[in-house]
Order: sequence, then structure tokens, then C-alpha cells
Amino acid sequence: MPRLLLLRHAKSSWDDPALDDFSRPLNTRGRRAAPLMGRHMAVHHLLPQKVLCSAARRTRETLAGLLPYLDTDIEARVTRELYMASEDRMIDIVRAYGNGARTLLVIGHNPGMQDTARALIGAGNPELVDDIAEKFPTAALAVIDFDAKRWTDIEPGTGRIVAFFRPKELEVIGADDEDGDD
Repeated sequence: MPRLLLLRHAKSSWDDPALDDFSRPLNTRGRRAAPLMGRHMAVHHLLPQKVLCSAARRTRETLAGLLPYLDTDIEARVTRELYMASEDRMIDIVRAYGNGARTLLVIGHNPGMQDTARALIGAGNPELVDDIAEKFPTAALAVIDFDAKRWTDIEPGTGRIVAFFRPKELEVIGADDEDGDD
């Protein structure tokens, strides 16, 4: 049973207006949120065997914040294909590269992350579905399970939303002061 973890990159900086969108780094809040989510993933056994990450700087920096909390034998693929990918393209990428992983983590951008989650979810807690439809904030993580045997078999509307975590909620439920948000 495949499990898909959709993670939107952490909060990025807009301090340098000369930087193109692809090159924007994380801001201070984003550099705190990524490890906070990584620790949460580890504590709750949401550890992927494989990671697909957009090649944009803010997504790579988000992945770097997660890595200390992930297993050391993780396969990571950084690809420009995920940069601003549409839901259809993202689903195709998951099907193409998910093989060999029971749990696959995809780190990308909105609106693609939100649209992909909405397209794939067909069952689960209606409140989580509504939350995702309303807003997929930076560093938020959607956990979606499928009854399919292989990644190539996943289809829109066949996923079940298991959880939707937002960094602000994690801060409230017991993060250390050093990991808190401004």
C-alpha cells in the first residue's frame, strides 16, 4: 500500500527582489519550520524510502532541514520537473519515480501541491479535505494512502487522506522554543 507525503517547501525569503523565483532561499521562519516538520515526521514514523524534490533553492533547503531526521539510506532525486508542476504532471512524476518505495515524499510548490492533494484524495476525514482545499501553507505535509499495489496504479480520487500537518500546529503541541515561530 503506497503512502504519499506531499510537503510544500518552507517559507521563502523575498528580501532580495533581484533574485528570480527559482533562486529564492528560505527565510528565518522557513529554516526553523523544515527541521520542525522533519522531527515530527520521524517521531510519527512518516519516513520515506524515497524523496522527489524540486530543484528550486527553497525546496532543496527544505529537504536539507529534513535530512537529519530521515533514515540514512534514503534515495533522493532533485529534479527541475517538479518546479511549478501542475497536478497532472506531478501525478505522472510520482507514478514514474515512486517504484521501490512504500512511502514517497514529494517536496514542491503551490499551487501544484494543493491541487495534487485535492485531485488524489477520494476518502478520509472531510475536515482534512476542507483544510487542504482552503489552504496548503508553507511547510505543510499531507499524508495520503492508496490501496493500489504500485505507484503506477494510483489514480485521481483513489487516495485516502490520513493526516494534514501545519508547522504552526506543531509549534503549539510542544516544539522546543528554538524551533518556535516568530
